[in-house]
Amino acid sequence: MTADLPATSPSYDSEPDPQGSNSTALRNTLLGVIGILIGVMLIAVGFLGRAITEDDEVAAVAAPTVTADSSPDPVLQSGPDFLVLDEILQILESDFVEPDLVDPEYLHGAAIRGIFDALDDPHSTYIDPQTYAMSREGFSGVFQGIGATVEKPAGSDYIVIVRPLPDTPAARAGLLSGDQILAVDGEDAAGWTLDEGVLRIRGPQGTPVELLIRHPDGVEELITIVRDEIHSVSVSTQPLLQQTLTDSAGNEVTDIGYVYIAQITRRTPDELTQIVNELEDRGVTGLIIDVRLNPGGLLAETTEIADMFLDQGPIVIQVDRDGNEQVWSSSPGQITYLPIVIIQDEFSASGSELLAAALQENGRATVIGVDSFGKGTVNNVRELSNGGAVYVSIARWLTPDRNQIEGRGVKPDIVVEFTMDDIDQGRDVQAERAIDFLRDIAN
Repeated sequence: MTADLPATSPSYDSEPDPQGSNSTALRNTLLGVIGILIGVMLIAVGFLGRAITEDDEVAAVAAPTVTADSSPDPVLQSGPDFLVLDEILQILESDFVEPDLVDPEYLHGAAIRGIFDALDDPHSTYIDPQTYAMSREGFSGVFQGIGATVEKPAGSDYIVIVRPLPDTPAARAGLLSGDQILAVDGEDAAGWTLDEGVLRIRGPQGTPVELLIRHPDGVEELITIVRDEIHSVSVSTQPLLQQTLTDSAGNEVTDIGYVYIAQITRRTPDELTQIVNELEDRGVTGLIIDVRLNPGGLLAETTEIADMFLDQGPIVIQVDRDGNEQVWSSSPGQITYLPIVIIQDEFSASGSELLAAALQENGRATVIGVDSFGKGTVNNVRELSNGGAVYVSIARWLTPDRNQIEGRGVKPDIVVEFTMDDIDQGRDVQAERAIDFLRDIAN
């Protein structure tokens, strides 16, 4: 989630940290990210952890008023009486020994969260109006804030910087991957949810925000950042973990094309098409598509991207609650016939998994890395009358070969894992293996 969020994602952070060329920066990036992006954090908040379908239909919710003598006759109730919640609130407001704790808005939200907690589905959730409005902004790729991706590690009291976006106030101020945000404008940030932190950090262009930061080396620093308009690009030719793409011998690579997809937004297909066309004009002999740390995005754009590289074959299969299936199939007209390698990691989720599986199982790409995250649930967005929304799991995804993604992920064709020696030496061994693979094909 970006501190300016929107995720996908939430909005969308785009490009990688440009300071990854030396071993210290690479160590900070890898160790910081690995320590941050664990488990359901990729899917807990916002749009980015999801391949979502959008629903323009607004679910109108009437909020009945309740008085002491207007309670419905329990004999006439055919199901649970949710009006009892209002009665309980009235009793707490009049009788509870610590009245300051009886915050109707907070308790209302807690009751809603309790409903979704009972479903035991991390992909179905309620989004309050403020967060939902902020999330929708992210689909345009333009928002106002400092320009940094943040997450809330499991078990941590503080929100952490995943990475600053290039050429943004956050990057220019010296924020680093793994930085903990201890306070915002003098307010202790301990215990804040991810949403609370994002709402306090982002703000109108031209306004300052003061952050107390604890860097990965333990040094604390007070940093004032002036917010700006952030243009988030979802596709980049900047390598994720290095300043320049290099092979195992340390030589700069010019014969292989490289694109990093940070997330899948409405702009991603156009951005990707332009970059791939430029790489073809340059005469590259193969293409690396890097989806590491990519938590997904929009379904329509995900299938559009897959179709860009396919002439035929299924892209993804959706199976709903009644067992009905819907198949998205590719059509002739791919943008390139270059050999493709997809690099993924354990944080590649949702839409990025659909993309990898579609190209892999149609024989269009070889997947290198480790097992992906395993988020194969279809989420529908239903807007509510209060301006908020609910994400509801409505179906499961299957790959073209009918493999389940949920809880399993996409299996790489070639497993390549990082070691501490790789990190110490500043080597991106997954990218190096992809380069060697594509060069072997070309030869």
